[in-house]
Amino acid sequence: MELLPGHQKREVSSNNGTLSHSRQTTSNHSVSRTTSSTPHPKTVRNAPIRPSTSASQFSSASYSDNHSATSLSHVSRQRRHASTASGRKSRAASSVWGSESHDIICAVTEARGVSPTVGLAFVNITTNEAILSQICDSQFYVKTVHKIQMYEPSTILIVNTAFPPHPKSSLLFIIEEELSDTPIEPLDRKYWSENAGLEFIQTLAFREDLEAIKVAIEGNFYATCSFAAAVKYVELSCHVSIMSHSLRVRYQPSENTMMIDISTIHSLELIQNLQNAKSKDCLFGLLNETLTPMGSRMLRSNILQPSCQVDSTLVPRYDALDELTVKEDMFFEIRKALKGFVDMEKLLTMLVIVPDQTSIYISEQAINNILGVKAFITAVPSLYEALGTARTDLLTRIREICRPELTQPVVDLIANTVNEDVTAMKSPLDMRNQRTYAVKSGVHGLLDVARQTYKEATQDVHQHIADINKDHDIGAELRFENNRKYWLRLRQTDFEDRDIPNILINKVRKGAWIECQTLTLVQLNHRITDSHNEAIMLSDKVVQELLDAIRVHVPNLFRVCEGIALLDMITAFGQVATIRDYVRPEIGHTLALKGARHPICERTNPDRFVPNDVFSNIQHRFQIITGCNMSGKSTYIRMISLLQVMAQIGCFVPAQYAAFPVIQQLFVRMSTDDSIEANMSTFSLEMREMAFILRNINEKSLAIIDELGRGTSTRDGLAIALAISEALIQSNSLIWFATHFQQLAKVLGSRPGVLNLHLATEVQDMEGDNPKMTMLYKITSGPVQEEHYGLNLARAIGFPERFVEVAENISKTLAETIEKKKQNSQSRKLLRRRKLILNLHDTLLQLRDSDMDDAALGSYLKRLQDEFVSRMDEIERNGQANNEELSEEIEEVE
Repeated sequence: MELLPGHQKREVSSNNGTLSHSRQTTSNHSVSRTTSSTPHPKTVRNAPIRPSTSASQFSSASYSDNHSATSLSHVSRQRRHASTASGRKSRAASSVWGSESHDIICAVTEARGVSPTVGLAFVNITTNEAILSQICDSQFYVKTVHKIQMYEPSTILIVNTAFPPHPKSSLLFIIEEELSDTPIEPLDRKYWSENAGLEFIQTLAFREDLEAIKVAIEGNFYATCSFAAAVKYVELSCHVSIMSHSLRVRYQPSENTMMIDISTIHSLELIQNLQNAKSKDCLFGLLNETLTPMGSRMLRSNILQPSCQVDSTLVPRYDALDELTVKEDMFFEIRKALKGFVDMEKLLTMLVIVPDQTSIYISEQAINNILGVKAFITAVPSLYEALGTARTDLLTRIREICRPELTQPVVDLIANTVNEDVTAMKSPLDMRNQRTYAVKSGVHGLLDVARQTYKEATQDVHQHIADINKDHDIGAELRFENNRKYWLRLRQTDFEDRDIPNILINKVRKGAWIECQTLTLVQLNHRITDSHNEAIMLSDKVVQELLDAIRVHVPNLFRVCEGIALLDMITAFGQVATIRDYVRPEIGHTLALKGARHPICERTNPDRFVPNDVFSNIQHRFQIITGCNMSGKSTYIRMISLLQVMAQIGCFVPAQYAAFPVIQQLFVRMSTDDSIEANMSTFSLEMREMAFILRNINEKSLAIIDELGRGTSTRDGLAIALAISEALIQSNSLIWFATHFQQLAKVLGSRPGVLNLHLATEVQDMEGDNPKMTMLYKITSGPVQEEHYGLNLARAIGFPERFVEVAENISKTLAETIEKKKQNSQSRKLLRRRKLILNLHDTLLQLRDSDMDDAALGSYLKRLQDEFVSRMDEIERNGQANNEELSEEIEEVE
């Protein structure tokens, strides 16, 4: 049975179930990070001051503001932008959090040994959650680095004894090399305490999560120590105090998800298209039919970390998707209901932050947050009703999470304080009006007076504009924005033959428009702003009391968010599966696909794409794919890996029939260009990537290798490809190896577990014209038989005939020369054999006539026999080597 993320009942104390946050004052309002190697309570100010923030600096127009609730986001954005500008590939495309800015502290500690055990803890201040993990890693820390890359932390913490003057640890060295753009800070060993970690879990996690978390982390000493260090760093260096029972804590075992390294993520275009970062021609873009930000984040996380849990995750998702695709009415009702949800996860994180000072902006945001919560809980009942006919286990559990009993207490709390007709709005003016009239009358005697003043001043603005238009015969339009408040807009063409009235001030020309104000309008703006601020301040006490009451129910609201996110992702799968005719995959021990289609290519060329079959098991685990250029080799092997990922996130796949094994590691080595930034050639890059694959591949892995060895000479490339292929065959993993080396297919074709396939091509000779070369894009048994397909392709695409003829003549000449050399080589080998036999014959004749005794003669004959066999074998080996060399030369010519 699949457990929803955070699917436990949670409870938060209304007194302290919050995050207390403060910022240090700086000229640019960015956080002042400690620069010492070890943060210490004495170095942190006891009462840091939150900088004053005006509406001109932060938009208060919308409750779904994207600014992080913490001041670290500014620093984080600067760091990431700098790294991208440097020319290095940004890892934002491969982070589970997405491209938005998140403030994440990662603590890493290890136990040294033959197989190091590494503890990891990620504390995301932006989304108010913590993830713990403990990994049994190799000496190269591959899984650890991969895990850190997936979460893209703002800062990495390592125990200070791993840094000089102590001996530098291997873990620190590898993290510095692989994550050079991420700040790494030492933290005093005293903060890495299991007891402190357990205490933090006891005091910070949601109360009803405690038992489940304790069971999960039992025996995971290093993960618990890392959690203690991360929390302490957040408190001491980030000036964020995490109050009791307000943090979403979960333990994530590394063995429950497929490991996909960064290179594979980029090569397969899982998250981002390689040619155009804004294009949706990637797996995430294809499947992202989600309607909520929470669902989009969950989809991204699942693509980067597909599940390996069949019974508890994949089967329930398949069942739910089956039901959604059959019950059309329920499906559309769910999709309609999902459109009403805002980004509640971020909203709840902002909700549990209590600033240490008050201001108009903070009070405005508090009302925005309440209106956002109201919009969210108002949309939940419609989703509950839409799931009324659900029967599968996963959908019924999501419906249970969305039941009215969980959200009704919050509905009642808001209804008792907030006017019924006040709702969250998008435009700045509408939002200001909603905030002004949010709290019900009767809270304070002066509140109604302030609202009346606000209303009258607003009416005066409209009357003033009407009078100006009438008196000066102009068509001024009234506009509003947060900075200028009310202002006027006029067409420049209206004043081509007359002057602009002197009553208009602060004139700015923008395109075809003139933007301006009047002195009276500025005065009215001040009057309206004062009355609005007064209404906000008079409402603040009631608003803060309402927020305290709502915070008690934050755990239940988080549960609803997580259920909605999962449902949104499943319905997105349903949308894609229905439109594109996907089928439910089976999970077993064999990879079998009938009529499979590349999901992205199919979308871009739906009428031209050719389906293909795939079959692989232990008897056919290493498949060599040959074929001419442009025949579809790369597309075929990429399709297999993409469909494997789709199956392990719980999605249906584009095929007539599909069955997959559970893969724990996915590796892809595709053709790349030179990396100028890393000062590495194509060959260097592919050798580095292949070394990584060979160190980590096992029987639970799937690897896609495309044109290995093409970055160097043909002879060396073939030799390396053969050597690597032998190692991959012995790993017992599932391998698809696309190559132009026909000799590779010949040499390995007889090996157990090896299967030769090729992409078929038809060549038709046209009388008096270039030959017609047709790519069938269909997988066929055996190695490719077509010779000189490079020349045929050049002729077919219209390459100048005189050049093709010259190349063809050269090819024939070289082939004939090599064939003669081959024949001469055979003749030389035969002559050497004959000479050796004649020498043996002469020696034996001499021995027959010698007077040696039997013992000496027997000993001599034995040595003579050994020498003869040895020299005969040497002749045979030299002949084979020459033949292979000649075959390579022939292949080069072809």
